[in-house]
Amino acid sequence: MKRRTRPDPTRQPSLLEAARAPDGRAEVRAPLADRMRPGSLAEVLGQDHLVGAGRWLERAIDADRVPSLILWGPPGSGKTTLAHVISRATRAEFVPFNAVLGGVAEIRAIVADARERRAYQGRRTLLFVDEIHRFNKGQQDAFLPHVEDGTITLIGATTENPSFAVNAAILSRCKVLRLEPLSDEAVGAVVVRALADRERGFGGQEVDAHPDAIIAMARAARGDARRALNLLETCLGLLGEPSVSGAPRALGLDLVERAAEDRTLLYDKSGEEHHNVVSALIKSMRGSDPDAAIYWLMRMLEAGDDPQFVLRRLVIFASEDVGNADPRALDVAVNADLAFRRLGMPEGLYPIAQACLYLATCPKSGAVGQAFMAARSAIAETGSLPVPKRLRNAVTSLLAQEGYGAAYRYPHDRPEGYVPGETYLPEALIGRHFYTPTQHGLERAIGERLARLRELGSPDEDGER
Repeated sequence: MKRRTRPDPTRQPSLLEAARAPDGRAEVRAPLADRMRPGSLAEVLGQDHLVGAGRWLERAIDADRVPSLILWGPPGSGKTTLAHVISRATRAEFVPFNAVLGGVAEIRAIVADARERRAYQGRRTLLFVDEIHRFNKGQQDAFLPHVEDGTITLIGATTENPSFAVNAAILSRCKVLRLEPLSDEAVGAVVVRALADRERGFGGQEVDAHPDAIIAMARAARGDARRALNLLETCLGLLGEPSVSGAPRALGLDLVERAAEDRTLLYDKSGEEHHNVVSALIKSMRGSDPDAAIYWLMRMLEAGDDPQFVLRRLVIFASEDVGNADPRALDVAVNADLAFRRLGMPEGLYPIAQACLYLATCPKSGAVGQAFMAARSAIAETGSLPVPKRLRNAVTSLLAQEGYGAAYRYPHDRPEGYVPGETYLPEALIGRHFYTPTQHGLERAIGERLARLRELGSPDEDGER
């Protein structure tokens, strides 16, 4: 039996539905963020690159030709709002769906309704899938044939990078719209609108908000309009009920600070923001900026990232980005890891921070990675070249008769501890150099020594060594 898509006039309203006004608008009992959700593109703030006058999205909505979309942006940037704005402007049936709460069975039922709607009513179906990244590959594949044949127009919302979170086949059939975190000015405008709006906000409650309080709410929201409106609602709850006299209630900076004191950092240890902050930490250390490095390090730790993960990144960095420019860097990083395992938190912050600052300030070299990658490339190019016989150990008399170890010259038998002109690479690779020391830190001295040794082994004018 097919699902009903039209309302049943005999059905009694639910408690939530009964709490709505006759025209369908949410009453004051609904959360402020829900009541203040923009109803048109003109009300959307902070995404001018998408919703400004004459932009592609405005033209697509006006023409009722919105294609399948992926709305990508951080929490509170307006993904769901934009989907609802599209739903109000289009003549298609709008079906919201949450990837956390629904499954493939519900998708099949929605698709069946959409197919029937198109066949008998000639109407398109816009399927809005919130948190589409929560679907696995198989679940996302369930959309594909129905997007391809036009049964549904898919609008997916995600906080994760679609390149990693959405199947390539789905992604190739959707236009990706990137929503940016709202600026402090845009968030402040959202707060001011809520304070002034008599129908949906607090315009009738005589609240006198100090400009500093609005700025503080905008900054505390960190680009998230929903967070700002929730904070405003909390502040007004702390103010208490309006006075009988109707005198304005003062909303000051101190009240905002009280309401926001338990705020959490915008950070997802398994999401894109985690990788963004890790990248910023590594690049700050590589760029020898200790102030930025310690800032990003503490952003990770304050947001609850695993200190062992952070220390692992520091140990890798010590070899990958410092290497022989300062061999002590690896000791510092490894010892920081050992010290943390003995100390735990919070005292373990000291060795972690010390290692971070040391790595940020010491000379840098990427020569270690370049050396082993060049050697790996040579192996891929030439295969398993035989070891020269003079470098082989003659562990039996038969191997000695075969010439194993013959003509090998022992470096420690020479005063300089080096055999001029001797080569240790396979014959096909003689003359190739994989390790090229930089001019930074200790590697300058290493490079100078290698140059001297190679000069000792170079042929003279008569072609002899």
